[in-house]
Order: sequence, then structure tokens, then C-alpha cells
Amino acid sequence: MSTMIADPAVTVAATRPRASIADTISQTLLMAWRSLKKMRRNPEQFFDVTIQPLLFTAMFAYVFGGAISGHVQAYLPLMIPGIVAQTVLTTSMATGVQLREDMEKGVFDRFKSLPMARIAALAGPMVADFVRYLIAGGLTFVTGVLIGYRPGGGVLGVLGAILLAIITGWSLAWIFTFFGTVASNARMVQGLSMMILFPLTFLSNAFVAVTTMPGWLQAFVKVNPVSFLVSAARDLANNGAVTAEVGWTLVACLVVIVIFAPLSVWGYRRHL
Repeated sequence: MSTMIADPAVTVAATRPRASIADTISQTLLMAWRSLKKMRRNPEQFFDVTIQPLLFTAMFAYVFGGAISGHVQAYLPLMIPGIVAQTVLTTSMATGVQLREDMEKGVFDRFKSLPMARIAALAGPMVADFVRYLIAGGLTFVTGVLIGYRPGGGVLGVLGAILLAIITGWSLAWIFTFFGTVASNARMVQGLSMMILFPLTFLSNAFVAVTTMPGWLQAFVKVNPVSFLVSAARDLANNGAVTAEVGWTLVACLVVIVIFAPLSVWGYRRHL
């Protein structure tokens, strides 16, 4: 006669009560604090939000400024909001990669036996990423000001543009989080993320005017969600104006969250 021994992790996961909203928020913030401490102990995680904004802003300004707008200062109002969007969105890609790396190292195996909301382990690191997005967006504007950019929207307009980029980056991070839960390794997550993010970023109005593109490309650029973000960021930073593009950007963010947040939780549950 054989004796079956139950897996403690499975038993706990099956019997633990559903977490309340207050518990979920508290546990998410706790996981966010864990991620911030991890970032503090691994300074290399900040390289993509410190070096990249400085490098890209200077490179695009001095290489393309004269060719596109005649001189650097004339190109900055067009370019800086585009660099902010590109930097924040590129930074969000790292969320899925780091998630997959944690899962490969067995970190999430410890969460199986803990009485915590499933979404907390996913949302916590993404809340911590707000700090990285803020650094990336802020450094881009600071670099732009140092090389001659003068945002007509003032401080409030610049803060609004950064906030909108942060919200967009956070919403897109759910897509990359989903990739992290279903891909076989971190390299695959990075490859899938780049295949989506880079075309959306560069086939937009981030660095050149739409009118300079072929007609067939203009049709895509005008409906590209990144173009809405860039246009909204320009209106906020350069003119201090809240336009329809701000609303469309927020709607797109909401749609992404509604679709990919549940998918991310589903992908995470597959590993429980």
C-alpha cells in the first residue's frame, strides 16, 4: 500500500484565503520595496536610465539636428519629448526580462507557499519601476535644457509630459511582464520585446515630422500609439496645453492594462 505525500506549496496555495484589496495593496508595496532595495544593491540596473538618456539626447541632437531642422536648438522642441517617450518605453522592457530571470533563479518558488496576492509579486516590481521611469524622463529634460532646450510649457508642462510618459511606460510594462511569464528564458523575452517596441518607437513622429514620410508610412504613424504619446508630450512641454492626444494616450494605456494585466496573472499562475 503506497502513501501519497502532498506538496506543501500546492496545499497552501489551494487553501489560502483570497487576499482583500487592502492586503493586495500592502503586499504590492512590500514587493515594490524589495525591488527598490535590489536596485540599490545592483547599481548596474540604473545604467539604462542614466547613461542612455544622456547618450541618446546628445547624439540625436548633434547628429540629426542640423540635417533635420537646420540647427540644434530648432530641433530640440521636436526631439526632446520623443527621446523621453523612447527612453521610458525602452526602460519598461526590462521589467519582463528581470521577471523571467527571477523565475529562472527560483525566486518565485518561495512565493508559492506565502499567503500573498498573486498579482503582488508582479505589480510590486512594476511600482518600483516608477522610480526608474522618473529618472529617465527627468534626465532627458535636464540634458535638453543644458544643450539649449527651453520648454515653453514651463515646469508644470514638463512634469505633465514626464508623468504621461511614466503612465504609458507602466502600462506597456504589463505586455513585457506577460512575455516574462510565458517565455522560456530571459533572452527570448528581450527579443520579443524589441520586436514590438523598436518598430513602434522609430516608426512614429518621435524624431521627424510626419509630413516628411511616404504616404503609406504616414498612415501607420498617425495611428501608432507612440505617436499619440509623443504629440501629447510635445503639447505639454512646449506649450503647456492638454490636447486630445493626452486623452487618447490614456485610453490606450487603459486598454493595454485591461488586456495584459489579467494575462500576466494567468501566466504567473501557470507556474504555481
